[in-house]
Amino acid sequence: METESWDDIRAALAVARSGTVSGAAQVLDVHHATVIRRINALEARLGARLFQRHARGYTLTEAGRLLLEAGAAAEARFSQMAARISGTGERIEGEITVTSVQGMSDLVMPRLVALMRQHPGLRLNYTTDTRLFRLDAGEAHVAIRAGAKPVEPDYVVSPWLRLAASLYASEGYLAQHGPVTDPSAHRFIIPGAESRPAPHMRWLAAHLPAANIAMISNDADARLAAIRAGLGLGWLLPGEVDDLTEVMSLPDWESQLWLVSHVDLHRSPKVQAVLKALRG
Repeated sequence: METESWDDIRAALAVARSGTVSGAAQVLDVHHATVIRRINALEARLGARLFQRHARGYTLTEAGRLLLEAGAAAEARFSQMAARISGTGERIEGEITVTSVQGMSDLVMPRLVALMRQHPGLRLNYTTDTRLFRLDAGEAHVAIRAGAKPVEPDYVVSPWLRLAASLYASEGYLAQHGPVTDPSAHRFIIPGAESRPAPHMRWLAAHLPAANIAMISNDADARLAAIRAGLGLGWLLPGEVDDLTEVMSLPDWESQLWLVSHVDLHRSPKVQAVLKALRG
């Protein structure tokens, strides 16, 4: 594909996503007149209207939607290829993306910081999210997953750590409500729906009614603040805090963590260095 043609398609994609020429120009870092020129050139080349122009912006026509689907797919394939190429260098440098389940930073970051001090040419992108990043689409080089062993094709998976979340309480909570001998007599601070597969969350759902839930939040800092304030009990990793009291831990709450990479990048020096550092 000619460079000029691809630039025209990129302009159309940007307009479709932003809905305005000015928004597309900002994303592409070009003048808005350049975006208009590229859209007009592309429509002339294809012999079809891609957008309906109106006072509020641009909306896609049927032909435009077809172009958006094809262009977005081509863009995704290019990003995937670029991510794989970037991981094939022999030197341990450049961008490396590690994605993890939430709440692992105390375990992960000391190991990655040591790696980056050893290889100052590395640029780390460390991301946590409720969704699973696609290694096959180049969204990450290494993933830390919890729960059942990942089974995606072309993924290289190895066991990492087994973690057991424990219930913690503040001194004020224990002074007011007494020891935790019967969990059904206590209230709980829990994460949101993204953590339902976790072993301790499955245990909670099986053993306690909704009336025992004092607070639900997907913000770890908010949950910790509520536990410290004595609103209820909450699950934390051992050693995560030193001002709360561990009150209960069960074998059923253990969770397996996995290190995951894509087969195309698994043996690259950069990915191998990250995996070695995490295994530490």
